[in-house]
Amino acid sequence: MDGTTLEGMRTALRGPVIAPQDSEYDESRKIYNAMIDRRPAALVSCRDAADVMDAVDFIRDHDLELAVRGGGHSGAGLSLVDDGVTIDLSPMRWVRVDPVAKTAQVGGGTQLGDLDHATHGFGLATPAGIMSTTGVGGLTLGGGHGHLTRKCGLTVDNLLSADVVLADGSFVTANEKDHPDLFWALRGGGGNFGVATSFTFRLHPVHTVGVAITLWTLDRIRDVLQWYREFLPKASEDLNGFFAELVVPPGAPFPEEIHGHKMCGVVWCWTGDLGRLEETFAPVQEPAPPAFHFTTPMPYPALQTMFDELIPKGLHWYWRGDLFDRITDDSIDVHAKYAEAIPTALSTFHLYPVDAAAHRVNHEDTAWGYRDAVWSGIIAGVDPDPANAEAVKRWTVDFWEALHPHSMGAAYVNFLGAGEHQDRVKATYRDHYDRLAAIKRTYDPHNLFHTNQNIEPAQ
Repeated sequence: MDGTTLEGMRTALRGPVIAPQDSEYDESRKIYNAMIDRRPAALVSCRDAADVMDAVDFIRDHDLELAVRGGGHSGAGLSLVDDGVTIDLSPMRWVRVDPVAKTAQVGGGTQLGDLDHATHGFGLATPAGIMSTTGVGGLTLGGGHGHLTRKCGLTVDNLLSADVVLADGSFVTANEKDHPDLFWALRGGGGNFGVATSFTFRLHPVHTVGVAITLWTLDRIRDVLQWYREFLPKASEDLNGFFAELVVPPGAPFPEEIHGHKMCGVVWCWTGDLGRLEETFAPVQEPAPPAFHFTTPMPYPALQTMFDELIPKGLHWYWRGDLFDRITDDSIDVHAKYAEAIPTALSTFHLYPVDAAAHRVNHEDTAWGYRDAVWSGIIAGVDPDPANAEAVKRWTVDFWEALHPHSMGAAYVNFLGAGEHQDRVKATYRDHYDRLAAIKRTYDPHNLFHTNQNIEPAQ
Protein backbone atom coordinates (compact mmCIF):
# COMPACT_ATOMS: atom_id res chain seq x y z
CA MET A 1 0.00 0.00 0.00
CA ASP A 2 1.54 3.32 -1.01
CA GLY A 3 1.44 6.45 1.12
CA THR A 4 -1.30 8.09 -0.93
CA THR A 5 -3.61 5.10 -0.51
CA LEU A 6 -2.87 4.93 3.21
CA GLU A 7 -3.69 8.60 3.71
CA GLY A 8 -6.83 8.15 1.66
CA MET A 9 -7.90 5.34 3.95
CA ARG A 10 -7.25 7.45 7.03
CA THR A 11 -9.34 10.24 5.55
CA ALA A 12 -12.20 7.94 4.57
CA LEU A 13 -12.50 6.05 7.87
CA ARG A 14 -13.49 7.23 11.33
CA GLY A 15 -11.55 4.66 13.36
CA PRO A 16 -7.75 4.59 13.65
CA VAL A 17 -5.75 3.15 10.75
CA ILE A 18 -2.51 1.58 12.00
CA ALA A 19 0.35 1.09 9.54
CA PRO A 20 3.85 -0.48 9.83
CA GLN A 21 5.51 2.85 10.57
CA ASP A 22 3.26 3.48 13.60
CA SER A 23 4.60 2.73 17.09
CA GLU A 24 1.58 0.62 18.00
CA TYR A 25 1.77 -1.54 14.85
CA ASP A 26 3.61 -4.55 16.26
CA GLU A 27 1.31 -4.78 19.26
CA SER A 28 -1.78 -4.28 17.10
CA ARG A 29 -0.92 -7.13 14.74
CA LYS A 30 -0.46 -9.68 17.51
CA ILE A 31 -3.11 -12.37 17.66
CA TYR A 32 -3.70 -15.28 20.01
CA ASN A 33 -1.36 -17.66 18.14
CA ALA A 34 2.22 -16.35 18.17
CA MET A 35 3.18 -18.92 15.52
CA ILE A 36 1.41 -16.63 13.03
CA ASP A 37 3.64 -13.66 12.12
CA ARG A 38 1.92 -11.77 9.33
CA ARG A 39 2.43 -8.11 8.44
CA PRO A 40 -0.69 -6.36 7.16
CA ALA A 41 -0.26 -3.11 5.26
CA ALA A 42 -2.79 -1.65 7.69
CA LEU A 43 -5.17 -2.56 10.51
CA VAL A 44 -8.42 -0.62 10.66
CA SER A 45 -10.09 -0.33 14.07
CA CYS A 46 -13.82 -0.14 13.35
CA ARG A 47 -16.02 1.47 15.97
CA ASP A 48 -19.39 0.75 14.41
CA ALA A 49 -21.13 -0.76 11.40
CA ALA A 50 -20.75 2.44 9.37
CA ASP A 51 -16.97 2.22 9.84
CA VAL A 52 -17.05 -1.37 8.60
CA MET A 53 -19.09 -0.33 5.56
CA ASP A 54 -16.59 2.41 4.69
CA ALA A 55 -13.66 0.04 5.24
CA VAL A 56 -15.13 -2.66 2.98
CA ASP A 57 -15.83 -0.09 0.25
CA PHE A 58 -12.31 1.30 0.41
CA ILE A 59 -10.61 -2.10 0.46
CA ARG A 60 -12.74 -3.40 -2.43
CA ASP A 61 -12.36 -0.26 -4.56
CA HIS A 62 -8.58 -0.25 -4.13
CA ASP A 63 -8.28 -3.99 -4.86
CA LEU A 64 -6.66 -4.75 -1.51
CA GLU A 65 -6.57 -8.05 0.37
CA LEU A 66 -8.99 -8.19 3.31
CA ALA A 67 -9.09 -10.10 6.59
CA VAL A 68 -11.44 -9.73 9.55
CA ARG A 69 -10.47 -9.97 13.21
CA GLY A 70 -12.99 -10.42 15.98
CA GLY A 71 -11.36 -12.05 19.00
CA GLY A 72 -8.20 -13.07 17.13
CA HIS A 73 -8.38 -16.72 18.26
CA SER A 74 -8.22 -18.20 14.75
CA GLY A 75 -5.81 -21.12 15.02
CA ALA A 76 -4.87 -20.74 11.36
CA GLY A 77 -4.27 -17.01 11.79
CA LEU A 78 -6.99 -16.07 9.34
CA SER A 79 -7.55 -12.70 11.03
CA LEU A 80 -4.32 -11.33 9.49
CA VAL A 81 -3.21 -11.05 5.88
CA ASP A 82 0.27 -10.07 4.62
CA ASP A 83 0.30 -6.72 2.78
CA GLY A 84 -3.48 -6.41 2.99
CA VAL A 85 -5.89 -4.82 5.46
CA THR A 86 -7.28 -6.33 8.64
CA ILE A 87 -10.69 -5.01 9.66
CA ASP A 88 -10.38 -5.10 13.44
CA LEU A 89 -13.73 -5.35 15.21
CA SER A 90 -12.32 -5.29 18.75
CA PRO A 91 -13.68 -1.76 19.47
CA MET A 92 -17.17 -3.18 18.82
CA ARG A 93 -17.20 -5.03 22.13
CA TRP A 94 -20.58 -4.71 23.79
CA VAL A 95 -23.52 -6.80 25.02
CA ARG A 96 -27.17 -5.85 25.42
CA VAL A 97 -29.37 -8.35 27.31
CA ASP A 98 -33.16 -8.49 27.14
CA PRO A 99 -34.03 -10.57 30.22
CA VAL A 100 -37.73 -10.67 29.35
CA ALA A 101 -37.25 -12.00 25.81
CA LYS A 102 -34.22 -14.02 27.02
CA THR A 103 -32.00 -12.73 24.23
CA ALA A 104 -28.64 -11.00 23.99
CA GLN A 105 -27.32 -8.82 21.19
CA VAL A 106 -23.53 -8.54 21.00
CA GLY A 107 -21.07 -6.54 18.94
CA GLY A 108 -18.81 -8.21 16.40
CA GLY A 109 -15.70 -7.73 18.53
CA THR A 110 -17.20 -9.19 21.70
CA GLN A 111 -15.43 -11.99 23.55
CA LEU A 112 -17.20 -14.88 25.27
CA GLY A 113 -16.28 -13.50 28.69
CA ASP A 114 -18.18 -10.30 27.91
CA LEU A 115 -21.26 -12.26 26.87
CA ASP A 116 -21.10 -14.63 29.85
CA HIS A 117 -20.68 -11.77 32.34
CA ALA A 118 -23.58 -9.77 30.94
CA THR A 119 -26.01 -12.69 30.75
CA HIS A 120 -25.01 -14.21 34.10
CA GLY A 121 -26.46 -11.23 35.96
CA PHE A 122 -29.87 -12.38 34.73
CA GLY A 123 -29.26 -16.10 35.34
CA LEU A 124 -28.96 -16.77 31.62
CA ALA A 125 -26.38 -18.11 29.14
CA THR A 126 -25.97 -19.45 25.62
CA PRO A 127 -23.70 -22.32 24.53
CA ALA A 128 -20.37 -20.98 23.26
CA GLY A 129 -16.83 -22.26 23.70
CA ILE A 130 -14.76 -23.09 26.78
CA MET A 131 -12.53 -19.99 27.08
CA SER A 132 -13.64 -16.45 27.87
CA THR A 133 -11.05 -14.89 25.54
CA THR A 134 -12.51 -16.50 22.40
CA GLY A 135 -14.22 -14.11 20.00
CA VAL A 136 -17.97 -14.55 19.70
CA GLY A 137 -17.94 -13.83 15.96
CA GLY A 138 -15.52 -16.42 14.65
CA LEU A 139 -16.78 -19.11 16.99
CA THR A 140 -20.39 -18.51 16.01
CA LEU A 141 -19.87 -18.35 12.26
CA GLY A 142 -18.08 -21.70 12.35
CA GLY A 143 -20.85 -23.38 14.36
CA GLY A 144 -19.77 -23.16 17.99
CA HIS A 145 -19.79 -25.79 20.72
CA GLY A 146 -18.97 -25.74 24.41
CA HIS A 147 -19.98 -26.79 27.93
CA LEU A 148 -23.72 -26.30 27.26
CA THR A 149 -23.98 -28.03 23.88
CA ARG A 150 -25.63 -31.27 25.00
CA LYS A 151 -28.26 -29.24 26.89
CA CYS A 152 -28.76 -26.27 24.54
CA GLY A 153 -27.30 -27.19 21.14
CA LEU A 154 -24.60 -25.52 19.06
CA THR A 155 -24.03 -21.78 19.19
CA VAL A 156 -25.61 -21.42 15.74
CA ASP A 157 -28.70 -23.27 16.95
CA ASN A 158 -29.21 -20.32 19.29
CA LEU A 159 -28.47 -17.57 16.79
CA LEU A 160 -31.61 -15.54 16.04
CA SER A 161 -30.19 -12.90 13.71
CA ALA A 162 -27.00 -11.23 12.55
CA ASP A 163 -26.18 -7.80 11.17
CA VAL A 164 -23.81 -8.15 8.22
CA VAL A 165 -21.85 -5.79 5.98
CA LEU A 166 -21.72 -7.36 2.53
CA ALA A 167 -19.03 -7.21 -0.15
CA ASP A 168 -20.80 -4.33 -1.91
CA GLY A 169 -20.65 -2.29 1.32
CA SER A 170 -24.36 -2.61 2.05
CA PHE A 171 -25.76 -3.50 5.47
CA VAL A 172 -28.38 -6.19 6.02
CA THR A 173 -29.96 -8.02 8.93
CA ALA A 174 -30.22 -11.74 8.28
CA ASN A 175 -32.72 -13.94 10.12
CA GLU A 176 -35.36 -16.55 9.36
CA LYS A 177 -37.54 -13.91 7.66
CA ASP A 178 -35.08 -11.51 6.04
CA HIS A 179 -32.27 -12.89 3.85
CA PRO A 180 -33.03 -16.42 5.08
CA ASP A 181 -30.52 -17.98 2.66
CA LEU A 182 -27.75 -15.79 4.05
CA PHE A 183 -28.88 -16.58 7.60
CA TRP A 184 -28.69 -20.28 6.81
CA ALA A 185 -25.15 -19.87 5.47
CA LEU A 186 -23.96 -17.81 8.45
CA ARG A 187 -24.86 -20.67 10.78
CA GLY A 188 -21.70 -22.65 10.19
CA GLY A 189 -20.38 -21.28 6.88
CA GLY A 190 -17.62 -19.20 8.45
CA GLY A 191 -16.64 -15.66 7.45
CA ASN A 192 -17.31 -16.20 3.75
CA PHE A 193 -20.34 -13.98 3.31
CA GLY A 194 -19.55 -10.63 4.90
CA VAL A 195 -18.50 -8.92 8.12
CA ALA A 196 -20.88 -9.74 10.97
CA THR A 197 -21.12 -6.58 13.07
CA SER A 198 -23.57 -7.96 15.62
CA PHE A 199 -25.32 -11.18 16.65
CA THR A 200 -28.53 -11.84 18.55
CA PHE A 201 -28.72 -15.04 20.59
CA ARG A 202 -31.39 -17.02 22.40
CA LEU A 203 -30.52 -17.44 26.09
CA HIS A 204 -31.24 -20.27 28.52
CA PRO A 205 -31.61 -20.41 32.30
CA VAL A 206 -28.07 -21.16 33.54
CA HIS A 207 -26.44 -19.69 36.63
CA THR A 208 -24.46 -21.95 38.97
CA VAL A 209 -23.33 -25.24 37.48
CA GLY A 210 -21.74 -28.36 38.90
CA VAL A 211 -18.13 -28.60 37.74
CA ALA A 212 -15.92 -31.67 38.05
CA ILE A 213 -12.48 -32.63 36.81
CA THR A 214 -11.63 -36.34 36.79
CA LEU A 215 -8.14 -37.61 35.91
CA TRP A 216 -6.81 -41.13 35.41
CA THR A 217 -3.28 -42.37 34.79
CA LEU A 218 -2.47 -43.07 31.14
CA ASP A 219 -2.24 -46.81 31.70
CA ARG A 220 -6.06 -46.72 32.11
CA ILE A 221 -6.76 -44.71 28.93
CA ARG A 222 -8.28 -47.70 27.11
CA ASP A 223 -10.66 -48.45 30.00
CA VAL A 224 -11.60 -44.77 30.30
CA LEU A 225 -12.33 -44.20 26.62
CA GLN A 226 -14.32 -47.42 26.33
CA TRP A 227 -16.40 -46.34 29.31
CA TYR A 228 -16.73 -42.70 28.16
CA ARG A 229 -17.95 -43.64 24.66
CA GLU A 230 -20.81 -45.65 26.18
CA PHE A 231 -21.58 -43.54 29.23
CA LEU A 232 -21.88 -39.96 27.98
CA PRO A 233 -24.20 -40.38 24.96
CA LYS A 234 -26.69 -42.16 27.25
CA ALA A 235 -26.33 -39.69 30.13
CA SER A 236 -28.74 -36.88 30.96
CA GLU A 237 -28.47 -33.87 28.67
CA ASP A 238 -27.75 -31.83 31.79
CA LEU A 239 -24.33 -33.50 31.81
CA ASN A 240 -21.59 -32.38 29.44
CA GLY A 241 -18.04 -33.69 29.64
CA PHE A 242 -15.13 -33.27 27.29
CA PHE A 243 -12.39 -35.87 27.27
CA ALA A 244 -8.76 -34.69 27.38
CA GLU A 245 -5.22 -36.01 27.13
CA LEU A 246 -2.92 -33.60 28.93
CA VAL A 247 0.05 -32.83 31.13
CA VAL A 248 -1.29 -31.88 34.57
CA PRO A 249 -0.48 -28.21 35.17
CA PRO A 250 1.08 -27.01 38.43
CA GLY A 251 -1.28 -25.31 40.84
CA ALA A 252 -4.77 -25.66 42.26
CA PRO A 253 -6.88 -27.70 42.27
CA PHE A 254 -4.32 -30.38 41.37
CA PRO A 255 -2.18 -31.89 44.14
CA GLU A 256 1.57 -31.48 43.79
CA GLU A 257 2.21 -35.20 43.40
CA ILE A 258 0.55 -35.28 39.95
CA HIS A 259 1.95 -31.99 38.60
CA GLY A 260 3.67 -32.56 35.28
CA HIS A 261 2.27 -36.07 34.82
CA LYS A 262 0.71 -37.13 31.53
CA MET A 263 -2.88 -38.17 32.19
CA CYS A 264 -6.29 -38.53 30.61
CA GLY A 265 -9.48 -37.15 32.02
CA VAL A 266 -12.84 -35.45 31.63
CA VAL A 267 -13.90 -31.89 32.42
CA TRP A 268 -17.57 -32.03 33.41
CA CYS A 269 -20.37 -29.47 33.49
CA TRP A 270 -23.69 -30.34 35.16
CA THR A 271 -26.69 -28.03 34.67
CA GLY A 272 -29.12 -30.14 36.69
CA ASP A 273 -30.00 -30.22 40.39
CA LEU A 274 -26.87 -29.27 42.36
CA GLY A 275 -28.07 -31.47 45.18
CA ARG A 276 -27.36 -34.47 42.94
CA LEU A 277 -23.66 -33.77 42.31
CA GLU A 278 -22.39 -36.80 44.22
CA GLU A 279 -24.89 -39.08 42.48
CA THR A 280 -24.15 -37.56 39.06
CA PHE A 281 -20.42 -38.11 39.26
CA ALA A 282 -20.44 -41.49 41.01
CA PRO A 283 -19.99 -43.34 37.68
CA VAL A 284 -16.45 -41.94 37.26
CA GLN A 285 -15.32 -44.84 39.46
CA GLU A 286 -16.47 -47.40 36.90
CA PRO A 287 -13.58 -47.48 34.39
CA ALA A 288 -10.93 -47.32 37.15
CA PRO A 289 -10.41 -45.45 40.42
CA PRO A 290 -9.45 -41.87 39.40
CA ALA A 291 -6.05 -40.51 40.34
CA PHE A 292 -7.82 -37.20 40.97
CA HIS A 293 -11.45 -36.12 41.21
CA PHE A 294 -12.60 -32.62 42.08
CA THR A 295 -16.21 -31.43 42.25
CA THR A 296 -17.67 -28.04 43.14
CA PRO A 297 -20.60 -25.77 42.34
CA MET A 298 -19.36 -22.82 40.30
CA PRO A 299 -20.85 -19.75 38.60
CA TYR A 300 -20.96 -20.50 34.90
CA PRO A 301 -18.64 -17.59 33.93
CA ALA A 302 -16.03 -18.97 36.35
CA LEU A 303 -16.06 -22.27 34.46
CA GLN A 304 -15.64 -20.35 31.20
CA THR A 305 -12.51 -18.61 32.54
CA MET A 306 -10.95 -21.74 34.08
CA PHE A 307 -8.39 -22.24 31.27
CA ASP A 308 -7.65 -18.60 30.42
CA GLU A 309 -4.48 -18.27 32.48
CA LEU A 310 -3.22 -21.70 31.43
CA ILE A 311 -3.46 -20.89 27.71
CA PRO A 312 -2.89 -17.12 27.39
CA LYS A 313 -2.37 -15.08 24.26
CA GLY A 314 1.12 -15.27 22.78
CA LEU A 315 1.89 -18.99 22.80
CA HIS A 316 3.05 -20.87 19.70
CA TRP A 317 0.56 -23.51 18.68
CA TYR A 318 -0.73 -25.59 15.82
CA TRP A 319 -3.97 -27.54 15.74
CA ARG A 320 -5.98 -29.94 13.63
CA GLY A 321 -9.39 -31.44 14.19
CA ASP A 322 -11.85 -34.08 13.07
CA LEU A 323 -15.43 -35.12 13.77
CA PHE A 324 -16.29 -38.58 15.08
CA ASP A 325 -19.47 -40.63 15.28
CA ARG A 326 -17.79 -43.39 17.31
CA ILE A 327 -14.66 -44.14 19.29
CA THR A 328 -13.32 -47.41 17.94
CA ASP A 329 -10.98 -49.77 19.76
CA ASP A 330 -8.36 -49.19 17.06
CA SER A 331 -8.60 -45.43 17.53
CA ILE A 332 -8.09 -45.90 21.27
CA ASP A 333 -4.75 -47.52 20.46
CA VAL A 334 -3.83 -44.31 18.58
CA HIS A 335 -4.83 -42.20 21.57
CA ALA A 336 -2.73 -44.33 23.91
CA LYS A 337 0.35 -43.95 21.69
CA TYR A 338 0.18 -40.20 21.17
CA ALA A 339 -0.93 -39.34 24.71
CA GLU A 340 2.31 -40.92 25.88
CA ALA A 341 4.18 -38.81 23.31
CA ILE A 342 2.71 -35.39 24.24
CA PRO A 343 5.69 -33.16 23.43
CA THR A 344 5.23 -30.15 25.73
CA ALA A 345 3.44 -29.24 28.96
CA LEU A 346 0.63 -27.34 27.21
CA SER A 347 0.03 -29.66 24.25
CA THR A 348 -3.28 -31.51 24.49
CA PHE A 349 -6.09 -33.42 22.83
CA HIS A 350 -9.79 -32.64 23.48
CA LEU A 351 -12.92 -34.49 22.45
CA TYR A 352 -16.05 -32.31 22.74
CA PRO A 353 -19.56 -33.86 22.67
CA VAL A 354 -21.84 -32.51 19.92
CA ASP A 355 -24.83 -34.82 20.42
CA ALA A 356 -28.09 -34.65 22.42
CA ALA A 357 -29.71 -31.21 21.79
CA ALA A 358 -27.44 -30.64 18.77
CA HIS A 359 -28.87 -33.80 17.18
CA ARG A 360 -32.44 -32.50 17.41
CA VAL A 361 -31.76 -29.82 14.78
CA ASN A 362 -32.38 -31.06 11.25
CA HIS A 363 -29.40 -31.49 8.96
CA GLU A 364 -30.98 -29.13 6.42
CA ASP A 365 -31.63 -26.29 8.87
CA THR A 366 -28.08 -24.88 9.14
CA ALA A 367 -24.81 -24.98 7.24
CA TRP A 368 -23.25 -27.21 9.94
CA GLY A 369 -22.76 -30.39 7.92
CA TYR A 370 -22.49 -33.15 10.55
CA ARG A 371 -25.58 -33.42 12.72
CA ASP A 372 -24.75 -37.12 13.07
CA ALA A 373 -21.36 -36.42 14.66
CA VAL A 374 -21.12 -37.32 18.34
CA TRP A 375 -17.75 -35.72 19.12
CA SER A 376 -15.59 -32.89 17.77
CA GLY A 377 -11.90 -33.58 18.35
CA ILE A 378 -8.94 -31.23 18.38
CA ILE A 379 -5.23 -31.98 18.63
CA ALA A 380 -3.29 -28.90 19.75
CA GLY A 381 0.49 -28.68 19.97
CA VAL A 382 1.26 -25.70 22.22
CA ASP A 383 4.39 -24.15 23.73
CA PRO A 384 5.65 -20.66 24.64
CA ASP A 385 9.08 -21.25 23.05
CA PRO A 386 9.26 -20.70 19.27
CA ALA A 387 12.13 -23.19 19.19
CA ASN A 388 9.56 -25.92 19.90
CA ALA A 389 7.16 -24.85 17.14
CA GLU A 390 8.23 -27.55 14.71
CA ALA A 391 8.08 -30.26 17.37
CA VAL A 392 4.53 -29.41 18.44
CA LYS A 393 3.40 -29.19 14.82
CA ARG A 394 4.99 -32.56 13.99
CA TRP A 395 3.25 -34.27 16.93
CA THR A 396 -0.07 -32.71 15.93
CA VAL A 397 0.19 -33.77 12.30
CA ASP A 398 1.42 -37.28 13.11
CA PHE A 399 -1.36 -37.78 15.68
CA TRP A 400 -3.95 -36.45 13.23
CA GLU A 401 -2.74 -38.65 10.37
CA ALA A 402 -3.01 -41.73 12.59
CA LEU A 403 -6.43 -40.79 13.98
CA HIS A 404 -8.06 -39.39 10.83
CA PRO A 405 -8.92 -42.80 9.31
CA HIS A 406 -11.13 -43.41 12.36
CA SER A 407 -13.00 -40.10 11.90
CA MET A 408 -15.97 -39.07 9.76
CA GLY A 409 -13.51 -37.56 7.28
CA ALA A 410 -14.04 -33.91 8.16
CA ALA A 411 -13.60 -31.37 10.96
CA TYR A 412 -15.39 -28.53 12.67
CA VAL A 413 -14.30 -25.69 10.37
CA ASN A 414 -12.82 -23.63 13.21
CA PHE A 415 -10.46 -26.53 13.99
CA LEU A 416 -8.87 -26.66 10.55
CA GLY A 417 -5.15 -25.93 10.80
CA ALA A 418 -3.01 -23.55 8.79
CA GLY A 419 -2.21 -24.77 5.30
CA GLU A 420 -4.77 -27.57 5.07
CA HIS A 421 -6.02 -28.43 1.59
CA GLN A 422 -9.23 -27.03 0.10
CA ASP A 423 -10.64 -30.56 0.02
CA ARG A 424 -10.82 -30.37 3.82
CA VAL A 425 -13.07 -27.33 3.58
CA LYS A 426 -15.36 -29.09 1.12
CA ALA A 427 -15.47 -32.18 3.33
CA THR A 428 -16.42 -30.01 6.31
CA TYR A 429 -19.58 -28.86 4.56
CA ARG A 430 -20.44 -32.23 3.03
CA ASP A 431 -23.55 -32.02 0.84
CA HIS A 432 -24.10 -28.38 1.92
CA TYR A 433 -21.07 -27.12 -0.01
CA ASP A 434 -22.85 -26.53 -3.35
CA ARG A 435 -25.63 -24.57 -1.67
CA LEU A 436 -23.07 -22.49 0.22
CA ALA A 437 -21.20 -21.81 -3.03
CA ALA A 438 -24.43 -20.62 -4.65
CA ILE A 439 -25.16 -18.28 -1.73
CA LYS A 440 -21.57 -17.04 -1.92
CA ARG A 441 -22.15 -16.17 -5.60
CA THR A 442 -25.16 -14.09 -4.60
CA TYR A 443 -23.57 -12.18 -1.71
CA ASP A 444 -19.86 -12.15 -2.63
CA PRO A 445 -19.56 -13.01 -6.33
CA HIS A 446 -15.93 -11.81 -6.60
CA ASN A 447 -14.79 -13.59 -3.42
CA LEU A 448 -13.71 -10.45 -1.58
CA PHE A 449 -14.00 -12.43 1.66
CA HIS A 450 -11.52 -15.19 0.87
CA THR A 451 -8.99 -14.94 3.70
CA ASN A 452 -10.81 -17.70 5.58
CA GLN A 453 -11.57 -21.39 5.16
CA ASN A 454 -12.84 -20.36 1.79
CA ILE A 455 -15.98 -21.32 -0.08
CA GLU A 456 -15.52 -20.20 -3.68
CA PRO A 457 -18.52 -18.65 -5.47
CA ALA A 458 -20.36 -21.08 -7.73
CA GLN A 459 -19.69 -20.52 -11.43
